[in-house]
Amino acid sequence: MASSSSDAAGAGRPGGSFRRPGDRVFSGLATGAGVTILALLAGVAIFLMIEAWPAITAPAEDIPGGEGLWHLIAPLAFGTVLGSLIAILLAVPMAIGVSLYITHFAPRRLSQTLGYIIDLLAAVPSIVYGLWGIAVLGPAAVGMHRWLAGNLGFIPFFEGPASATGRTMLVVGVVLGVMILPIITAVTREVFSQTPRAQIEAALALGATRWEMIRMTVLPFGKSAVIGGSMLGLGRALGETMAVTIILSVSGAVTLNLISSGNPSTIAANIALNFPESSGLAVNALIASGLALFAITLVVNMAARAVIYRSEQALR
Repeated sequence: MASSSSDAAGAGRPGGSFRRPGDRVFSGLATGAGVTILALLAGVAIFLMIEAWPAITAPAEDIPGGEGLWHLIAPLAFGTVLGSLIAILLAVPMAIGVSLYITHFAPRRLSQTLGYIIDLLAAVPSIVYGLWGIAVLGPAAVGMHRWLAGNLGFIPFFEGPASATGRTMLVVGVVLGVMILPIITAVTREVFSQTPRAQIEAALALGATRWEMIRMTVLPFGKSAVIGGSMLGLGRALGETMAVTIILSVSGAVTLNLISSGNPSTIAANIALNFPESSGLAVNALIASGLALFAITLVVNMAARAVIYRSEQALR
């Protein structure tokens, strides 16, 4: 009897030999979803490699521009990373500040309203952000560009000459930062709000100020969320097409100057502009640049996962 009772108890546990039909169905669906995602990712990678191979193996003079595939993709990859880094540097501190205000400073009604507004920003189409950037933010930034060139021109980022239209990499970075702000804020806000109440009250009971409590409890608890949300936002910025295409004045040069009219394009924007009119090997070259963007995004996300894993291990 005791043996039968123990067998029945073991069957009810997740590790038991017997599982209910619902458990088996759910496990199968979850496993199938994971395998499907991996299969889709592998399929995309294989497709890009097959379609890009003719451009990879083609002579340099046959590639658009006549200088080879590397000289075609390198400036585009540089522009992609540069614009995305500006966006991340602007968006992450603001997202952390907004998340902390919503979760630990604002009154309940105001925090709920701000949360809804932030979530609605994520639903705004990218082309709307692009139109705002070229029609409002760009012209408004011309004066700032001139001031930066006149007062901080010794820094390579602001050496000028300042653009007269505001269609610069700096404006693109600001627009991308506004676009990814809701994504990062949504992730960090939810995790900050889950900080154990016991830790918060213990810190306050020991005499910590509000900022000291946040620094000692909330920020360490939400570190992985900040990193994960930032990588989600970075992925959005790396692949953004329409906003960059509308705003940026492209010259193809590789430069750190953020306020002049000579700017490198991005991979996604270059594909959107040139793909409809391309044929033959030019299409393969564009797909090869897409493969480079795929690799950049994959490396960034893998690095983020490694950082999150280390931070989680350190908290244990």
